[in-house]
Amino acid sequence: MTPERARSWKKIATFYALTLAFSALFQFLDRSAPGNVTLITGVMWCPGAAALLTQRLFGERVRDLGWAWGSGRWQAWAYVVPVLYALPVYLVVWGSGLGGFYNVDFVAKVAKEYGFAALPLPGAIVGYVLVSMSVGLIPKTARALGEEIGWRGFLVPELARVTGFFGVGLISGLMWAAWHFPAIIFSDYNAGTPVWYALTCFTVMVVSSAFIAAWLRLRSGSLWPAAIYHGAHNLFVQLIFTPLTTNTGHTAWYIDEFGVGLALTTLLGAIVVWRRRHELPAVAEAGETPHAAI
Repeated sequence: MTPERARSWKKIATFYALTLAFSALFQFLDRSAPGNVTLITGVMWCPGAAALLTQRLFGERVRDLGWAWGSGRWQAWAYVVPVLYALPVYLVVWGSGLGGFYNVDFVAKVAKEYGFAALPLPGAIVGYVLVSMSVGLIPKTARALGEEIGWRGFLVPELARVTGFFGVGLISGLMWAAWHFPAIIFSDYNAGTPVWYALTCFTVMVVSSAFIAAWLRLRSGSLWPAAIYHGAHNLFVQLIFTPLTTNTGHTAWYIDEFGVGLALTTLLGAIVVWRRRHELPAVAEAGETPHAAI
């Protein structure tokens, strides 16, 4: 192993150790206050803090993490891709009766909270969806940015120095998934399925999503498409599709981040970007990416 490769692996190990250490306190507190947005924000910014500190510890520049905005086409795709793999899952679930559309109690609640109480419930749904798809993207992406500075801003380019695209997606995805496991096992970050099932579906979905996010990062040269992709995924799944779905018995087994539906469609997305790996910078595919080429 060359000194450069050894240094990259050491940086990766340092980053992950710091991420786990920083996250431990927030994850412990979240067990007593599940769903607390402040604690969730703290957890999500731990990978970013770990990346920034790792750069400093190794005497490297924070500005090399991919801050340039780049071409807007990648941000647009980052926003659209979660719809492409999530909407078909929910349409099948709603159309087949595996889950119902729409959740009247949820719609009545948000109609009141968002000022749409005077509208018929279908109109309130449209209003809520439009507000969520626009303004709702801001806080979702702001929290996702904390993760993406670490996972895609730091980790993906570092892995690209020592492995090819398949290794980048698989390793970063497994690290990303494992980081969530304590919340799934010990907290309420689960839609109600058995833990073994939730972990399996979630891991497949996260690793597959890591391929998509890594492709966006390397193809665009910017961490912003990955942050928008992450924020849009959380927006559409957590704020729109899942809350609008009613449970008809076993619905949780098919929807959300812990059901089989998104595991399958994100896996298809991972296959698509893997087949297009030739479009990535040649140095990234060779696993020798310098900062300037990312």
